[in-house]
Amino acid sequence: MNKKLVALAAVFLLYGCSNMPGFLGGRPARTVDGVLVDPANGMTLYTFDKDSVGKSTCVGGCATNWPPFKAPADAKAEGDYTVVTREDGSKQWAYKGRPLYLWMKDQKPGDRTGDAFNNVWRVARP
Repeated sequence: MNKKLVALAAVFLLYGCSNMPGFLGGRPARTVDGVLVDPANGMTLYTFDKDSVGKSTCVGGCATNWPPFKAPADAKAEGDYTVVTREDGSKQWAYKGRPLYLWMKDQKPGDRTGDAFNNVWRVARP
C-alpha cells in the first residue's frame, strides 16, 4: 500500500477518535452555537437549578423526562468536566460541577425546548 495513503488514513482515524471522550483530549460534550451538546447525537444539554454542585437531585420521573448525560463507569474528570455518582450508583457527566441532562421533548439537534422549563432548567453553556 502507498505510504501517503497509509499516512492519510492514520490522520482520518486520529481525527475521528479525537472527538471521543478521553481520547487525545476529547471532551464528553462539545459546543455548538454557544451551548453544550451530546457529541453522539448533537442534542442540547441542560442543567437543573435544584441540583447542588456535584450532586444530582433529578431522580425517578424527573430522570425519565430529563435523562442524565451518562458517563461510563470508569470515566474520569477532564478539565471542566467532572463525574457525578447518582443515587443508583450510575455515573453522570457534569460541567463545572453542574450535572448535565438531556430533555425528552427535544426531537432533533438544535432543539432547545427545555430552556427555562418551569424556570429551573437551563441550557448548559460553556
